[in-house]
Amino acid sequence: MFTALPTTLRLVLAAFLWTKTPDSAAPAPIRFQLRHEHAVANGSRSVFADVRTSLLGEYYQVPTKYVQTHRPPSAAAYADARLLSMRHAQSPALAWDSVDVAGPDVSKRETLLQLAKMTSNSYYGEPGHKSWYPLNGWNASIPFGWEPDADGFRGHVFVSDDNSTVVISVKGTSAPWLAGGEGPTKKKDKLNDNLLFSCCCARVGPTWYTVCDCYAGGDKCDQTCVETALVDDSLFYPIGTNLYNDVAYMYPDANIWLTGHSLGGSLAALLGATFGVPVVAFETPGEKLAATRLHLPSPPSTHHITHVYHTGDPIPMGTCTGVASSCALGGFALETSCHLGQRILYDTVTQRKWSVDARQHGIQFIIEKLLNENWDPENGVEVPKIDVQTDCVDCFNWQYGAFK
Repeated sequence: MFTALPTTLRLVLAAFLWTKTPDSAAPAPIRFQLRHEHAVANGSRSVFADVRTSLLGEYYQVPTKYVQTHRPPSAAAYADARLLSMRHAQSPALAWDSVDVAGPDVSKRETLLQLAKMTSNSYYGEPGHKSWYPLNGWNASIPFGWEPDADGFRGHVFVSDDNSTVVISVKGTSAPWLAGGEGPTKKKDKLNDNLLFSCCCARVGPTWYTVCDCYAGGDKCDQTCVETALVDDSLFYPIGTNLYNDVAYMYPDANIWLTGHSLGGSLAALLGATFGVPVVAFETPGEKLAATRLHLPSPPSTHHITHVYHTGDPIPMGTCTGVASSCALGGFALETSCHLGQRILYDTVTQRKWSVDARQHGIQFIIEKLLNENWDPENGVEVPKIDVQTDCVDCFNWQYGAFK
């Protein structure tokens, strides 16, 4: 029997039996099906709608690979670490668990295209909309959260046919010039954008109405004030954590992925950093500063988070700034450019001679103009090489301290 073996041999065998599948042995593609739609009611409560079985279309596949993630030892330990950082500016060392999971293979264009279509559809409540993408046979869905008074966190929940993997798709900002369309969420979307991605409460100029009272004159911003504003319950981040916990409760044995575009992608990245799950985010403003202000404990690596964007979009590049910019004219202070994790950067300005224009930010533009063909077909390159931002600093011209 196994227990009768010498101790040394038992340890060797145990190590062999618990060895994870090597990275070179890619897992099989995962077939997904739309199961649920989610929205938020009464400010914070997640509401789910099951898609009627009779309306379900064909399954579709997403290429996968093994992805290493780092997860906190427990929700309580994570919450305690955040609280200690908030109250005492201390960053305790957490015993992160390193886990290899079957995640999206972001080196494949088909992976990015399918996830981009998932997150594009989260902007529209019904498949009858002219911009709805039928995902390999998907042509129907039940509207969720699109009632006149519904103005909160929105998205879709996709589930693999064997219930092993769940994808949460998060809607981005609703605004005509951002190609997200009009809608009742636009006011809260803008509030979240200006809280998360501005240097100091969206103070772009002296005539702006700021989203919090943290400006201290000149180039000074009160650090405690801006952090307090960011952890307010009206922010989408705590709503997103509640949603993730609800989905994890519904599918306790499943791997969970997150995807989103713009604001939705940044929220997905923040949730991915919180729970240690794979993320693919498209054209997002930099969320790294927001993660610091939210006091999210830093895992050993955030490479399970992948940002996909192009140089012709000034929003993820952090160049849609200044009082004369299209962002400011639309009432948005999107001033950050530093992202968590790794990135796939399409250099469309140099390689394709695109101009820099915020109208190239929309997810439909990305699908039709960028992901519908290989990046460098002559050399067999599906997507640009994955890299990591270096020497990135946000809001370097601001001073932060106890000014108020």
